[in-house]
Amino acid sequence: MQKRALRPFTAQAKAALRNQSGAAAVEFSLVVLPFMALMMSTFEVGWFYFAASQIDSAAVESARIIRTGQVQKSGLTKEDFFAKVCPKIRVFGDCDEVLTVEVDTFPTFSALASDASPVVCANDRPEAVRALAYNPGDENSIVRLRVCLLYKTLNPTIGVNVSETAGGKRRVYSTYIVRNEPYKKNNRYGSSSS
Repeated sequence: MQKRALRPFTAQAKAALRNQSGAAAVEFSLVVLPFMALMMSTFEVGWFYFAASQIDSAAVESARIIRTGQVQKSGLTKEDFFAKVCPKIRVFGDCDEVLTVEVDTFPTFSALASDASPVVCANDRPEAVRALAYNPGDENSIVRLRVCLLYKTLNPTIGVNVSETAGGKRRVYSTYIVRNEPYKKNNRYGSSSS
């Protein structure tokens, strides 16, 4: 008799356990948040590497026009040179707000090696940004080019947060060191002065 009384209850319990309606929605809600965090973090890291690649590319191309004497022969000013670097970086924001470019010369490689000055980025003191050197040098000069981008992170609250400053930005910079070619002996950029 006891078994008969429990039979409807047991049947209902078994039916409830077999009922799968809504299980997919619950499983999806458990999986979607970690999946989206992983996807956003993967995208963030990929975009960060793209930013680093663009900075390196801008530094290499800019250093090339210094090394070959194109900057010196055409008389590019600091602002003109900045405008040459900017197009590769424009995708990351207004160049005046996110980009700094420093060009300096050194008498010897030992003097260059002993220079421990930090890279100046757009979020540093305005005086330091305004005082950035622009000296592309002459033939056979040792030139250091430093390009700094303030990279705004895309998803600072989910997944990987690559920012290192208070505003959710990261300083991404590239340094390129060259010795200028003897470009005055090359007739491609005007008359030769031997």
